[in-house]
Amino acid sequence: MSKLDLSPTPPNAAKRAKKLLAHGHVRLDPFHWLRKVKSQEVLDYLRAENAYAEAVLAPTQAAQEALYTELLSRIQEADLSVPVKFGSWMYYSRTVQGAQYPVHARKRITSTGWEDAPEEILLDENLEAAGKSFYEVGDYELSPSGRYLAWTEDTRGQRSYRLRVRDLVSGRNLRLSHKGVVSLAWAEDENADGATLFFVTEDAKTKRACSLWRQHLQDKAPTPLHEERDERFNLLVFKTRSRGLIVASSTSHTTSEARILPASQPRGRWRLVQRRRAGVEYEVDHHSDHLYLRSNDAGQNFRLLRAPLARWHGHWEEVLALREEVILEGVDLYQDWLIASERCAGLPQLSLTHLPSAKTHQIAFSDPAYVVDLEDLPEWDAPILRYTYESLTTPDSLFAYDPSSRTSTLLKRQPVLGGFDPANYASARIHAMATDGAQIPISLVWHKATQLDGSAPLWLDGYGAYGISNDPWFSATRLSLLDRGWIFAIAHVRGGGDLGQRWHEAGKLEEKKNSFSDYLACAETLIAQGFTSKGKILANGGSAGGLLVGAALNMAPGLFGAAILEVPFLDVVTTMLDPSLPLTVGEYEEWGNPERRADYRRMLAYSPYDNLQARAYPPILIEAGLHDSQVMIWEPAKYVAKLRTLKTDHNPLLFLTSMEAGHGGASGRYDALHERARQLAFALATLAPASLPESTLP
Repeated sequence: MSKLDLSPTPPNAAKRAKKLLAHGHVRLDPFHWLRKVKSQEVLDYLRAENAYAEAVLAPTQAAQEALYTELLSRIQEADLSVPVKFGSWMYYSRTVQGAQYPVHARKRITSTGWEDAPEEILLDENLEAAGKSFYEVGDYELSPSGRYLAWTEDTRGQRSYRLRVRDLVSGRNLRLSHKGVVSLAWAEDENADGATLFFVTEDAKTKRACSLWRQHLQDKAPTPLHEERDERFNLLVFKTRSRGLIVASSTSHTTSEARILPASQPRGRWRLVQRRRAGVEYEVDHHSDHLYLRSNDAGQNFRLLRAPLARWHGHWEEVLALREEVILEGVDLYQDWLIASERCAGLPQLSLTHLPSAKTHQIAFSDPAYVVDLEDLPEWDAPILRYTYESLTTPDSLFAYDPSSRTSTLLKRQPVLGGFDPANYASARIHAMATDGAQIPISLVWHKATQLDGSAPLWLDGYGAYGISNDPWFSATRLSLLDRGWIFAIAHVRGGGDLGQRWHEAGKLEEKKNSFSDYLACAETLIAQGFTSKGKILANGGSAGGLLVGAALNMAPGLFGAAILEVPFLDVVTTMLDPSLPLTVGEYEEWGNPERRADYRRMLAYSPYDNLQARAYPPILIEAGLHDSQVMIWEPAKYVAKLRTLKTDHNPLLFLTSMEAGHGGASGRYDALHERARQLAFALATLAPASLPESTLP
């Protein structure tokens, strides 16, 4: 692996100190001017940083191309999803070799089957993306009869989606186009004159989902129905699998409120299920003549309630009780089955109840750490269920599950070409002891030929926010590291949802510092147990995970040998003091409100930008998107500019901005592989791989 070229001179951003005052405390921000992201000066600076990073990475160009070819060689470029039945059709998507995006299609079910029926293309994303540097489909919903397709698309990477509707009989797009559409749901009133579509739109400035609309396809304009005025809350509209109810759910990070409407009466009266109560979250579902509620009203691990649909107030009965060690993460209802998605000791499990007999059983899994998700089948009376399963050594696998016979049948496993054999890899789950004695899980995977003697470089992934679980997923691109003697680890730090709501609560607001100390404890444990050594760890995190890594680098930079931060949240205090920015007000429940003195002091103590110091930092690669509407581009730009003035080392500090993308990076699958190859090349150039026996190399 070629090393980096350290001879180019990095850009030198101008210092223009701006005084920021809050609670009698003054901060001088020399790079506040980088917030003017539409100015030519800022754009020129971003391009200069790109040019510098590319020059430093130039010696790795051949390695990047080789890695890209290697990554591509593991992918089955022309592939087909497992079809799903909905009404009179079988629906699927397929990829074409050389094409960036999938094609969505269907075949009609006939008396002799469906496989030989002619294909009908519903949406070819490649045609829609033609001439665009970015294309992403958001929501995708078929009308009840299958005649109409409604979908949303983002063509800039800002995660702001435009609604489009297509008549699949004529193949023509209707003259309906609404900006900023977040979610969709078809009513059950479809006839020869059209159908009714409900949708939610976002505020153009704050990107908060706040307005509910009804649009009949023959109406010239949509009808506004409801406006969520509390800036902490976002709206979502959906239809229950039973096709009986349309639900408009309004949620903050800690509180919920839902309204329901009979799906067959789109012009009917919406009814409030339960008025919002601070700290109480609930989700609504429907089965025959009952309303179901997954709620944390009795405890943070949630329970399941039900009540008659005709009169639910005061008539709730408990279906699944609150449990101390089991978190009820979700509930799916089918005609004959209730499936509870649960988490116990950090591991997911599926619990199935046969509604006619009330008998319950679980699906068992054997890996030390894994990911299980119930697939969302649209058919209410589906006799066979589906779930996906993957682990650090098992590619994403789709199973059909017959709950009557309790048998699983593998339908499809993510193809991994190039001779991949899971038997060549080992995985484990260990624990680190946090500073307060908490046991922090770590999931690991490595090639069995790798020596566990401290010589191996290690990629340490972390997130730790919003109660989102950072599950042990499989990655075909990760094999390029494992086959070169690397170890990959996930630090399941507090702030995430890896061990349920209590894990989230222990790493947010006043307890946010736990996320950072947990991450450092995981790094130190991996060193102590001989998986790696000090200075051989690459720290990686994206978005809120970028905050985690940024804070850890300030606290113990010598622990790490390199870092990759993706669209990182780094300027915490300045962002959270600006309520005009997208997400800010809604995020108060996660980070705090710096308009309050105590919150301001606490956030200032860990904000990565505000705590940069004159000291040595490891090699750092930061990736961002110009059109990011979640973490503004000026956050990583300011961080890099400031760090350049403070760092006392000669290690590379690289900042790459995609001028066409946003928070999620490149949209095309080949473009995304190029970005991944660049990350791997940086990792291999900064932390040399341990040697493996020749026979194990790809």
